[in-house]
Amino acid sequence: MTKIDVTVKQGRIEAERAEVLVLSHYEGESALEAQAAKVDQALGGALRGLLTSREFQGKRNQTALLHTQGKIPAKRVLFVGLGKKKEARLDQVRQALGTAAKRVCQAGARSFSTSLPGPLPQASAIETAQAMIEGAILGSYRFTEYRSNNSEEPKPLGHITVVEPQSGKLKDIQKGVRQGRASAEATAYVRDLCNHPANVMTPSRIAAEAKQIAKERGVRVKILERRDAERLGMGAFLGVARGSHEPPKFIILEYMGKARGERRGARGKNDEKHAKPIVIVGKTITFDTGGISLKPAENMEQMKADMTGGAEVLATVRAAARLRLPLHLIGILPATENMPGGRAIKPGDILTTLAGKTVEVQNTDAEGRLILADGLAYATRYKPAVILDVATLTGACMVALGQFAVGMFGNDEAVKRRVQQAGLKAGERVWEMPLWEEYFEQLRSDVADMRNIGGRGGGMITAALFLSKFVGDCPWIHLDIASTDWSERERAYISKGPTGIGTRLLIQYLLSEAER
Repeated sequence: MTKIDVTVKQGRIEAERAEVLVLSHYEGESALEAQAAKVDQALGGALRGLLTSREFQGKRNQTALLHTQGKIPAKRVLFVGLGKKKEARLDQVRQALGTAAKRVCQAGARSFSTSLPGPLPQASAIETAQAMIEGAILGSYRFTEYRSNNSEEPKPLGHITVVEPQSGKLKDIQKGVRQGRASAEATAYVRDLCNHPANVMTPSRIAAEAKQIAKERGVRVKILERRDAERLGMGAFLGVARGSHEPPKFIILEYMGKARGERRGARGKNDEKHAKPIVIVGKTITFDTGGISLKPAENMEQMKADMTGGAEVLATVRAAARLRLPLHLIGILPATENMPGGRAIKPGDILTTLAGKTVEVQNTDAEGRLILADGLAYATRYKPAVILDVATLTGACMVALGQFAVGMFGNDEAVKRRVQQAGLKAGERVWEMPLWEEYFEQLRSDVADMRNIGGRGGGMITAALFLSKFVGDCPWIHLDIASTDWSERERAYISKGPTGIGTRLLIQYLLSEAER
């Protein structure tokens, strides 16, 4: 994706020299927002005329573009609707700016200037600015790397200017812009990785991406090859890898941010948190055929995105480093393909995991939980403050939740609440599902400690319960993104195809943890 520069400046929006001024308005409000009112006055009432004629009503994501005819320095003004004021939340701001970014590009412009909308309920200037930049960058996302002719595509957005009349707000807006850029660029990076075909985005390529991220400040990488995994006893991870000619890679990224106490030259309240890492484990199946339990051919091409969890771990570590968060963060990516072949595992095979537990494989297409079992067991070795795993784990998640909620499971109430709050702020909402021990009856095996499937009933729950057996006593959250990782249509700031949903949730969680 083309990098988009963002500038924050003090000034008067009506005096801004720009290709397009983007202004927002709430549905049903007769009075214009302060910045829009100043532009309207300079235009001789043109914006109010749009409202009076009801050509523009401020409905969510509605737009109206008008040319200024030289009355102000900006060439055009784009009005975008926020919906009803009493229903306004940060995600409406994201959607509005995502819609605006698309419309700006359609008009042939490559930049726009804007200002913060009127105050949102319980949202700071930092959060509002962050949401604006996230929406604008993600709304303009395109993946065209494999197209030989892009002449008909709109030119990509190159620059955004945020104009603020009050100097006292500039610092907060700049912080929000910085966080929004890091979060949006991380999500765009995930989309890029997932859009690449599986013949390009192999486990070796994932390892190469991790090595590139290790060049960021405070980040280092360790890659375990097949022989290393065999020596450690990662039987579940290696079992899944058996059918593929691509060598598996077990990747560990570690970010050691400076704690606040270290910055001050004295011990601070974050020192203990800094010592005990947050570990994020991502399912990284670079292509999932289902193995011997072969998937249907229809839509199998989407399985190139079965490594979304791992891509989100890469992006989150990179964002934490770029934001210089005062945290100790570890990302774990068990990366392999799941392929049929002469050496592939078969239904009925028994694998011994890194934790020493044995698993009867009754369906080779339930492979994500196998590689995560070894990933989670490895994570416990760090004695972490919390383990989060993120995975395109179950089709049952789509059946249960559709495409607008991430399935969440966990064993720690306080951490679950913080993840929920992060999801609300990020616009990537989670919905908690039960993790009751009674469901483990469906996973009991006659010949091993457990089997890797539990039947059709409660499929998302039994998958999460399987994972819970590998985290020991560590606080743990499981995020099933199988319902949200792929979109069949383009929305305001959600692209068609890989969405990257889950990335901003993880980054927002880390931002909140850094502030605690």
